[in-house]
Amino acid sequence: MSANVAIRPARPEDAPLLAWVMLMAGRSHLELGIWDIIISQPEDKCLAVLEALTLTEPRHMCSYTEFLVAEVERRPVAALEGYNPVTNGELTVAGPLAAAAQKIGLTEEDMAAGNKDLEAFMSCHPDDAEGAWIVEHVATLPDYRRMGVISRLLEAVLGKGRQQGFKLAQVSFYIGNTPAQRAYEKAGFKVVDEKRHPDFETLIGCPGITRLLREL
Repeated sequence: MSANVAIRPARPEDAPLLAWVMLMAGRSHLELGIWDIIISQPEDKCLAVLEALTLTEPRHMCSYTEFLVAEVERRPVAALEGYNPVTNGELTVAGPLAAAAQKIGLTEEDMAAGNKDLEAFMSCHPDDAEGAWIVEHVATLPDYRRMGVISRLLEAVLGKGRQQGFKLAQVSFYIGNTPAQRAYEKAGFKVVDEKRHPDFETLIGCPGITRLLREL
């Protein structure tokens, strides 16, 4: 099936898929993820905010422009992103996220419930390796898993980082997500460290986050 996988840059019409990818990647193999915490709303509203976020300007870490999409038989089935954390990292998201939430009728008070939980989550947030191209938000629709889709996406996003002059790439996953670890190690990543914290485990349901690196 991998021979039928086509990789392309994401387009605005991919926003619903990208929203789903972000929410599912944030949850990993668990029931609660980073976007559930930050947005602090039911799943339908989380998806609505994330969809709006991918389309909100100016360019930021979660813009659709940062993603690659995999198609199988011309159907978009998976996505991931790669970004420069220095020029386009997590700090670029706050303003667009607030604007996206406002677009669907949420206020800062609506999203404030997750503030305390966010502190617990950040106890295991991985550090960015100096000079690394960051791979993030990796997910595939359930019916298209184990078909080589993620391998093709990883190959493409690593090539994108290489073209931009990066010599190192970083990715991370929740401890216990064995399929993700296998996929990343198959792509040449190696585990370098992990962060564990009891508050994180109480909140998320796993001990912490593992970080992997590979040369480009």
